[in-house]
Amino acid sequence: MRVRGIRGANTVPANTPEAIYTATRDLMLRIVEANAIDVDDVASVILTLTPDLNAAFPAKAVRSLPGWQWVPLMCARELDVPGALERCVRVLLHVNTDKAQDELVHVYLGDAVQLRPDIADA
Repeated sequence: MRVRGIRGANTVPANTPEAIYTATRDLMLRIVEANAIDVDDVASVILTLTPDLNAAFPAKAVRSLPGWQWVPLMCARELDVPGALERCVRVLLHVNTDKAQDELVHVYLGDAVQLRPDIADA
């Protein structure tokens, strides 16, 4: 079994706690479903927000999911690159799995599809 990274991103309609929590939960649930993830196989999760989102910690949304309160979570700020996608939450899950890299499903929702159009429909 190896530790693999699973990526995802979602755009957030407004800088409010509710919008950040909803976008984060939706993203996490889609990643878990698409990859048949058992929370006990998750080593850690890194979440980032673009600089225009500061109303809430996305980790709080992840902790609200059943069984996720024990997973190590860390929030960070995404780089403030001119012209970059705005109002975006990104996630990197470190998961113990027997799956090969090309078997993992990375999930991009909303306007975040433009970040990785090559794999957004995978």
